[in-house]
Amino acid sequence: MKEPILEPDLPIVDPHHHLWDRPAALVAALPPPKHGFEHVIRRVPRYLLEELLADMKSGHNVIATVYMECGSMYRSRGPAAMRPVGETEFVNGVAAMSASGLYGDVLACAGIVGHADCNLGGAVAEVLEAHMAAGGGRFRGIRQSASSDPDKDVLGPLARQGGGLYLSPKFREGFAQLAPLGLSFDAWMLEPQLPDLIDLARAFPGTQIVLDHVGTPLGIASYTGRREERFPIWRENILKLGALPNVAMKLGGLAMVFPGFASFMSDPPASSEALAAEWKPYIETCIEAFGVERCMFESNFPVDIGSCDYDVLWNAFKLLAKGCSTDEKTALFSGTAARIYRLDL
Repeated sequence: MKEPILEPDLPIVDPHHHLWDRPAALVAALPPPKHGFEHVIRRVPRYLLEELLADMKSGHNVIATVYMECGSMYRSRGPAAMRPVGETEFVNGVAAMSASGLYGDVLACAGIVGHADCNLGGAVAEVLEAHMAAGGGRFRGIRQSASSDPDKDVLGPLARQGGGLYLSPKFREGFAQLAPLGLSFDAWMLEPQLPDLIDLARAFPGTQIVLDHVGTPLGIASYTGRREERFPIWRENILKLGALPNVAMKLGGLAMVFPGFASFMSDPPASSEALAAEWKPYIETCIEAFGVERCMFESNFPVDIGSCDYDVLWNAFKLLAKGCSTDEKTALFSGTAARIYRLDL
């Protein structure tokens, strides 16, 4: 059942979504759906401008978005380090289509966050400069995931590396190339890894860092039944991060499989009220720690379709922000994202 849209005029800048096209052969080659990620890819094998615009125009006043890297449309030729630049080339084309006005008064992909491997050390600067050249003035920074856990079932098909990435001297040599170019860094990691980000942020106070998905609390695999037990540990680390002025927080990602909420893949799908009730302790803690000027609601679409549709997701966020003032809502839903990602709106 479709929900009425809450506060339909409230401007939204969605600072975190993806675009991809997974051909049938790739989808067929996925492992059996034992993990939530496979379910999402099977349900949404294609999410390009048409699908993004349908979500942006589903009832909420989404005026602009920021694209977040997801390994989409890499170059198939050339040096391996440069292949991620193909993603920026692709997304900048989508952004140009949207900016033409042909699809309405919205700015899809007004900002672009790509991928570069900081393990290249100082040599990553060349890759960053190539992204900037390919981004048509829209390239804002990179994301390099550190997500890892000793229990491989936590990440499923996304388990690709060992721990300690953000502590590595070679990674930090590459990370040091961001600030001189005016670029930001999006961090995706799992809740037990948050001390690594605290250390990184303290070591590089001049680099803007954005923590994705409230730090990804865990409640699946070996963490099943332990989410509430680990909440105080998560909260302590979030408060430490919030004390660092160069770190901002994305409020979202809780519709993914990792927290193990009852809403994930539920039948019937959870309402916005039920989602808001599940997410409330995490969202309220983050706002307490960072303040509205360093917090931004994010859709993480289409990944978060595992729990809800785009319109229901934003309804849930609006319920969570119900007690906020007009200025606070402006920050949470558009202002912080526009400032952090330096959007020209």
